[in-house]
Amino acid sequence: MASKRELPIYVSLEEAAEMMSLSTRTIRRRISDGTIPAYQCGRRPIRIRLDELEAALRRIPSARW
Repeated sequence: MASKRELPIYVSLEEAAEMMSLSTRTIRRRISDGTIPAYQCGRRPIRIRLDELEAALRRIPSARW
C-alpha cells in the first residue's frame, strides 16, 4: 500500500499578513522582492504555501549580556 502524500497548505495574502502580523502591502512587497514565493493559477487569487511563509522568517542572533 502506497503512503498517502500530504498536500501543501496554501493561504491567502490576508491570511499570511495576519499570521505574520504584517500588512498585505508588506506581504506583496516581500513577494515582489523574492523573499516569499507565491503562486497563482490563471486569474485566481495569489496563494502562499504555509511552509514557505514560515521559511521566509530568519532568526536573528540574540544579545548576550
